[in-house]
Amino acid sequence: MDIRSLRCFQTVAREKNFTRSAEKLHLAQPAVSMSIKRLEDQLGLKLFHRNERRISLTDEGERLLLHADKIIQAVADAELEMQELTGLTQGQVRIGIPSTLGSYHLPELLMGFRHSYPELQLSVVEGGTTHIRQLIEQGELDIGIVVDDQESEQLEKIHLLQEEILVCVNADHPLASQTSVDYQTFLAEELVLFKEGFFHHQVTEELGKRYQITPNITFETNLIPLIQSIVRQGFGISALLKHAIDDAGDLIGIPFTEPLTFNLCIAWRKQRYLSRANRSFVDYLLEHAPSTSNR
Repeated sequence: MDIRSLRCFQTVAREKNFTRSAEKLHLAQPAVSMSIKRLEDQLGLKLFHRNERRISLTDEGERLLLHADKIIQAVADAELEMQELTGLTQGQVRIGIPSTLGSYHLPELLMGFRHSYPELQLSVVEGGTTHIRQLIEQGELDIGIVVDDQESEQLEKIHLLQEEILVCVNADHPLASQTSVDYQTFLAEELVLFKEGFFHHQVTEELGKRYQITPNITFETNLIPLIQSIVRQGFGISALLKHAIDDAGDLIGIPFTEPLTFNLCIAWRKQRYLSRANRSFVDYLLEHAPSTSNR
């Protein structure tokens, strides 16, 4: 096995399509197919189930993918570390941030980091924390900000900040005068939430299972201004960070009776070599981010 064959195998395993894999690898499709065939012949194993519509990994292919991910990452880490020993730096930070956070704390922190390190390039991907976690584990992002809601065998995590999630209603809503809202009451309302893969949606689903109530989700969008507009017009209520509610101006935020917190941490893949650029970014965030932002 050589590294080129493993990269080809890894890409096909992720994309589950030879044409897309060839485009991503900047190779002709026959070259990709031949590389996979040679690898299978060399190992004496069938790595993919093939049919006309889709391909999928065999059990042997699943096992090889675990090793391929580690080998390809180790080679990339070794190349980067050797470059830095000669005084060369990658000069790029690839970070994933939650969409809900990207509109508030992060712009100021990102611009502050850019001002302090003008020679470094920032590449930012926004999305749900579940998706960001997957991109880190697959090596497509160097670091990310994710919800610290579970142990991960693949991620190193350092606590960054804590936010409280509040019930968001308009001024005319019957809940607007309450000092707190219990989970059962919230679940029974018409809800406007972020899509699957986002913390707000995940927590709502978990609360529904806990109280055996099917959440009444009437609208899903990742656009905060659209959520604010729907709530403002009385077509539902939502659960948002305090900053997103304050930003709307005319919406009201009410705490849950049992506080619902959004614990965020900086994460990167375990045993991965962090470049000087990435270490500088992590240090900067830990130094400048507030320990809690509801103050």
